[in-house]
Amino acid sequence: MAGSIGTVGDALDNALCESTIGLFKTEAIDDGGPAWSDPRAVEWQVARWVHWYNTARLHSSIGDMPPLEFETTYRQATTVTPTPEVA
Repeated sequence: MAGSIGTVGDALDNALCESTIGLFKTEAIDDGGPAWSDPRAVEWQVARWVHWYNTARLHSSIGDMPPLEFETTYRQATTVTPTPEVA
């Protein structure tokens, strides 16, 4: 991944990061539950959300599959299994 280096006023320079942070804040932190009273609880929620985001969320651009399932399916489809030679 290449670093993002833009010029002053670039509206899309940090769009991906800002979009992900917005999702995180909506889904994990400002979820309507009780106020966060302990930094450890916030840390645990962050870890849970990141794990869910990277493994289980449904992603529309890959056929509404979780990323981990899509990756596994892709690897199985593109991995060549050697066949034993018959003598």
